[in-house]
Amino acid sequence: QVQLVESGGGLVQAGGSLRLSCAASGRTFTNYAMGWFRQAPGKEREFVAAISWTGGSTYYADSVKGRFTISRSVAKNTVHLQMNSLKPEDTAVYYCNVERSLATMPTARFDYWGQGTQVTVSS
Repeated sequence: QVQLVESGGGLVQAGGSLRLSCAASGRTFTNYAMGWFRQAPGKEREFVAAISWTGGSTYYADSVKGRFTISRSVAKNTVHLQMNSLKPEDTAVYYCNVERSLATMPTARFDYWGQGTQVTVSS
C-alpha cells in the first residue's frame, strides 16, 4: 500500500519561506511523476506543482509560479517544495502524491492521500 508522509509545514509571516518534503513508499515509483496539492479551509483541494520522474520537467499552478520550486531527491521517492514570498492565501494543508504522468497530475483522481502538513501564513 502506498504511504505518503509530508513534513516541513509551520507558521510563517507573509513574505517568508518554508520548505516542504514528502516521502513516498510502499511500491516502486519508477517513471512516476510526483506532485503537490493543497486544501484551504472551506475549499476544494487544488493542484500546486508537479515534477517528472527525471526531474527535467516541472509544472506549476499560476498562483505559485515564480514563488514555489519543486524538486526531487536522488532517491526519486522524495519530493520537496521550496515556498518563497509566501502570502496569506497560501495558507492550507499541503499534500503530495504520485502519478504516472506529469500531464495528468493536476486532474488525476487519487485513491490515497497522506495526512498532509499545515502551512499557515500570517499577514
